[in-house]
Amino acid sequence: MVKSRGEGEEEEEEKKMEGINHRRVEVNGIGMHIAEKGEGGPIVLMLHGFPELWYSWRHQIIGLAAKGYHAVAPDLRGYGDTDAPSAISSYSIFHLVGDIVDLINVLGQEQVFVVGHDWGAVVAWHLCLFRPDKVKALVNLSVAYRPRNPAAKPVDYFKALYGDEYYVCRFQEPGAVEAQFASANTKQLCKWFLKFCDPGGLFIPKEGLVLPNDESSLPAWLSEEDLNYFTNKFEKTGFTGGLNYYRCVSSNWELLAPWTGAQIKVPSKYIVGDLDLTYNYPGIQDYIHKGGFKQAVPFLKDVVVMAGVAHFINQEKAHEITEHILDFVKQF
Repeated sequence: MVKSRGEGEEEEEEKKMEGINHRRVEVNGIGMHIAEKGEGGPIVLMLHGFPELWYSWRHQIIGLAAKGYHAVAPDLRGYGDTDAPSAISSYSIFHLVGDIVDLINVLGQEQVFVVGHDWGAVVAWHLCLFRPDKVKALVNLSVAYRPRNPAAKPVDYFKALYGDEYYVCRFQEPGAVEAQFASANTKQLCKWFLKFCDPGGLFIPKEGLVLPNDESSLPAWLSEEDLNYFTNKFEKTGFTGGLNYYRCVSSNWELLAPWTGAQIKVPSKYIVGDLDLTYNYPGIQDYIHKGGFKQAVPFLKDVVVMAGVAHFINQEKAHEITEHILDFVKQF
């Protein structure tokens, strides 16, 4: 049985959080907020997913810095205290990867270690596809690299598989989901997302989003303070920046045509929870475990499946993920 954190543990965590430094840097034409801790050691750059923030890596920042690494976690384009361009086209995979390449340069590095989760993993895979020279080694969580299928656009694939109410499909129409989210309580919405653990998939009804009247306690890995941090940021920014990543999925498929069949040739480790919806797509487990993944990522060194763990793995199993990262990057 997992025990909730006591007051002493929470106070100690708060003290460690106070040691995380924050600054804004100019990258790729936008202002980007980064959180960092540790000086002088190798940089580990951590990229968050939807609907998250740099804060999703709070435990890894502390843990990696304690082991001599310089841990860096940005708010990605469109999130938190980083600029959010208004044009949907400003969220293409080229923009997202361009931000990270420029950030690596701004940090004064030729190469860094990279860790990604969810959309951050997608950005990290494509960083390695476009600019493998910038990445010493990669640890990706949740989303496996899938080579471009020239016969099927991703949104069409998800619609055929799950129907129009699947979240990727519902996110396509500008303004529609934002209106539903705006009518909801942001704190309950953030809680719903972060507690989501249905491997069958995430669905958003067209007739309206009905959030559960959820007065249940938070999971042990998510404190009220944590939930409030996410809530306060998304109350200020809304969700459009993150939703625009999904709205570029089809155009990205077109833009990525020159890389059809290309392999990712960076030393990589992949970690996923067995309750993660991304680990339960039809055919994905055979792809991951029976050679397809290794063919697409020939320097894939390790695949870890964590039992009983859902999507937000870097928060749900914070210490274990930090140890997995350390075990891998110390080899290089």
